[in-house]
Amino acid sequence: MKLAITHDTTYRYDAPVRSSTQYFRLTPRESPRHRVLHWQVDTQRPATQTHDGYGNVLHVLTLDKTVSEIRIRAHGVVETLPVGEAASSDAPIGPENVLSPLVFLRTTPITRVDEALAAFAGRHRKRAGTLAGLRELAASISDKIPFKPDEGSATLSAAEAFSGGGVSVRDQAHVFIACCRNLGVPARFVSGYLHSAKAADEGFIAGHAWAEAWVSGQWRGFDLTNHRADGSEHLALAIGADYLDACPIRGVRTGGGFETMQAKLEIRLSQ
Repeated sequence: MKLAITHDTTYRYDAPVRSSTQYFRLTPRESPRHRVLHWQVDTQRPATQTHDGYGNVLHVLTLDKTVSEIRIRAHGVVETLPVGEAASSDAPIGPENVLSPLVFLRTTPITRVDEALAAFAGRHRKRAGTLAGLRELAASISDKIPFKPDEGSATLSAAEAFSGGGVSVRDQAHVFIACCRNLGVPARFVSGYLHSAKAADEGFIAGHAWAEAWVSGQWRGFDLTNHRADGSEHLALAIGADYLDACPIRGVRTGGGFETMQAKLEIRLSQ
């Protein structure tokens, strides 16, 4: 499957931005699951390309002149490869492994469990080391905290989401990751895209997120929002310990006043 993607993000300000540095992870990497045929990131000034500590492609855009808006466009064509007999439908599609899986046992403030979440995770401890057991955990989380379009916050912790906060795709992934780590299973956050009419209908066409867990000697993907493993419709951009490590765009600025952000994403099949 070939996916043609155009992702436009525009930040507008009601006062001049005197200086700004934006960090964005909007470029997929080659992997056994997808081949990058063409990809480009356009900004109003050249951005520096490098890699972060997780192996993600990282662009850094520094603006040292006054601006009233910041525009970022990522676009290209990626071929997602069919899953053969040698690869599970939920084999990893993120960047190549550059760190030991044990790194992803580390708890972060967003993925810290409280007593209620630890008790919930504990009910899955017996089968936590198996793929079937982790699928049961993912299904239980999806039932407990179903996805709600346009709800949730990037800073909402797993414990807060589990206790009844707004549940975004990020929140579901964080709860799953928190449970996995509490059970001794390395788990990581994945940000990316999903080609799905259902996604557009339900309000998360602006981007997607899921989780991967280390089981049976490899990374396996879990898309809790869609109640399935990740597949050929998924395109990973970045991995991290949580959303803050893998979010598509983060930045700091001086000045600017009130900020508005507009994002437009088009994903279509390409010949």
